[in-house]
Amino acid sequence: MKIGILTSGGDCPGLNAVIRGAVLKGTMVHEYDFIGYRDGWRGVIENDFFHLPRKKVRGIGRIGGTILGTSRSNPFKGNEHGEEVVLQNMEQHEVDALIAIGGDGTLYTANRLFEKGVPVVGVPKTVDNDLDATDYTFGFNTAVEIATESLDRLRMTGDSHHRCMVAEVMGRSVGWIALHAGMAAGAHVICIPEQPMTIDEICSYVESAWNRGRAPLVVVAEGFVPKDAGKDFMHYDLDEFGRPRFGGIATALAPIIEERLGIESRATVLGHIQRGGEPTGYDRVLATRLGMSAIDLIFDGEFGKMVALRGTDIVRVPFTDAIDNPKAVPQSRWDEVKVLFG
Repeated sequence: MKIGILTSGGDCPGLNAVIRGAVLKGTMVHEYDFIGYRDGWRGVIENDFFHLPRKKVRGIGRIGGTILGTSRSNPFKGNEHGEEVVLQNMEQHEVDALIAIGGDGTLYTANRLFEKGVPVVGVPKTVDNDLDATDYTFGFNTAVEIATESLDRLRMTGDSHHRCMVAEVMGRSVGWIALHAGMAAGAHVICIPEQPMTIDEICSYVESAWNRGRAPLVVVAEGFVPKDAGKDFMHYDLDEFGRPRFGGIATALAPIIEERLGIESRATVLGHIQRGGEPTGYDRVLATRLGMSAIDLIFDGEFGKMVALRGTDIVRVPFTDAIDNPKAVPQSRWDEVKVLFG
């Protein structure tokens, strides 16, 4: 059997560990052959691939990014029968199944292809931890570690200059990175999309910390918008799948805080630095386990499913359980951390 592997969407620490786990188990246990498609679905559409023998994945588990490259290509863009191209190319090169490693957009496309007869399984990937049907996604732990270290550094410079530091972290429409990194770094207020606050509420927490002699640290998720902000407060471009490209909320919020409170405030956008670098040990282990389990899905013929983490176990769930339903921060987690503000 020949299996094609692709990584699609945003890059993420741990992608190479998934590839390594899948190739090692597939070759050693089942004697499968592997090819790697370059740049996600683009490689599948354009037959752009290379062979992935065991020696090709040697030592890549600790390396960030993806050796396959990635993009946000979509086989259905401009072609409502994109599955025909995919199936034709797979048949031409005797590819029996696909492993799609990606987030909501990637898995949505994989499910659409599956419904049209393409044998495909998935591995959930997102630094934002916003995919439903899995407790955690690989890459999230690394992103939190990077964000936490950055926030610690911001607190030091904020203390030195007696400033309010407003730090923007990734997360799209959810606040998992902001919640975890903000809690770890001792932020004085954390702003997440699931719990809209007014600008007055944010300023109240900032002022409370300032009055206690602290340099306030505000952590804001990129998808957050103040409850009392007008509809034109933020403007976003759209990506290949019609989703907003978030960013800029910290830059908008910092001058408002400074104007209202008279506290010098600076904005820092961590941005893509949270995606880069080597994955943590936790993410390497999780990603490797997911890659190996994807091979089990293919061996058992359970296409149209992805592997997921439940507790400490790897389970199998349909694509439909994970897509179009972002995993939001629950009220209980917000209530837990809110008592630390101010």
